[in-house]
Amino acid sequence: MVQKGQFLERPTLIPVGSEVMEGTAHRGTRRPPLLILSPRPEEGGGMDHVIAAELSWAAATAGFPTLRFNYRGVGGSQGSRGKAESLVQDAEAAMRVLLENAQSTSLAVASLHGGARVALALQALHPAVGGVCLVAPADVEAGELARVERSLLVVVGEEDKRLSRAALAAAVGEAARGELEVVDDAGPHFHRNLPQVGRLVAAWLKRLSGE
Repeated sequence: MVQKGQFLERPTLIPVGSEVMEGTAHRGTRRPPLLILSPRPEEGGGMDHVIAAELSWAAATAGFPTLRFNYRGVGGSQGSRGKAESLVQDAEAAMRVLLENAQSTSLAVASLHGGARVALALQALHPAVGGVCLVAPADVEAGELARVERSLLVVVGEEDKRLSRAALAAAVGEAARGELEVVDDAGPHFHRNLPQVGRLVAAWLKRLSGE
C-alpha cells in the first residue's frame, strides 16, 4: 500500500511501430504532464539517469504526471539503437502515451544533455509541446534556442563550459519566453546541487500551469 506522500512510479509500455519501449510513469492531477528525455543512447543515457530520476521526483511530488522511458535498444526496450530521426520517433511515441494517460492535450518536455536535439525537434513538430526545458544541453547551437517560440527553460551548471555562457544568455534572452538558470557550484552532471535542478523544473511547471 502506498502512503500519502510516497513516490510511486508504474512500469509503462510504449508501442513504437512493431516494437515496444519500456518506461516508468507517475500519475498526477496537475497540468501539464512532463515527458523526460534521457541523454541519447550514444551518450550512455537511459531513463534511470540520476538527473532524469530527480526531475521525475520533483515534478511528481509537485503533482504533475511524468513519463520517462528508454529509447529503442536501451535497457529493456526492444529494437536497435537509433539516432536523429529515430530518436524523435521514439519521443513522439512516448508523447502520445503520456497525453493519453494524463488525458491532456498539451505537455512539457525536459531533456538531458544531447537529448536537447530530440526535444527541440519534438517542439518544432508538435504544437502540443507547450514548454521545453533543456538541462545541461549538448550538441546544440546557442542560436537555435533564440527561435524557440514556446516557454523555454535552460538549466546549466556554473562549471559547465560546453556552451558559451554569453552566447547562451543572449540566445535565451531572444527567445519568445526564455529563461536561463545557472546552478552554483555544479558541473554538467550536477554531482553537486542536483536537488536545485528539480526545484527549478517544478517551479517552471507551476508557471506553465498558470500559477
